[in-house]
Amino acid sequence: MNQPIDREAALFARPWVFIRGVPSLKFLPPEGPPEVAFAGRSNVGKSSLINALIGQKGLARTSNTPGRTQELNYFVPDGYSGEGEDLPPMALVDMPGYGYAQAPKQQVEQWTKLVFDYLRGRATLKRVYVLIDARHGIKKNDEDVLTLLDKAAVSYQIVLTKCDKIKPPAVSKLMTATAEKIRKRPAAFPVVLWTSSEKGGGLEELRQTIVETIRT
Repeated sequence: MNQPIDREAALFARPWVFIRGVPSLKFLPPEGPPEVAFAGRSNVGKSSLINALIGQKGLARTSNTPGRTQELNYFVPDGYSGEGEDLPPMALVDMPGYGYAQAPKQQVEQWTKLVFDYLRGRATLKRVYVLIDARHGIKKNDEDVLTLLDKAAVSYQIVLTKCDKIKPPAVSKLMTATAEKIRKRPAAFPVVLWTSSEKGGGLEELRQTIVETIRT
């Protein structure tokens, strides 16, 4: 077994804990371990994917009401004090969902500013995984977020979700089409991943990709 998979097993086989929700930048934890963040439309299945990724049902909050995640929610592997050099090897950040039209305009603007400021100013942020519902592909509000990430020079990678809801040949075609759509975007990582939180598909590859990302 090669080293990246060994590290993956060590990180994702242990329990994870929620450490804090961040409603504004002044509540951000001190910069320390590398961070990877998850972004996506409010109904893309972001919390479900995080729970499946770390193998803990109910850690990231899921809801039938889109837009419930209104803060930057931080998760880390358990067993580290956070003091001195006893820092976790990484943190996962669940970002507020975008494209939730029913929220009051002022609230949407507040969420948007929080996310944008975080992206621009967080030196420990290694990559943003932008989740795209495989049933719908990249929509206009997704493109707006990708453009923001390009302008902020933040590395991002597309992760297709709910791939069990479409047929395997359609998944393959969508991956190819999505890769071509982002090919000229300067901050986009060229490899498109597929996942199914419900069936567990693609999770091992996503875990290994995350481990490789935080090592760079």
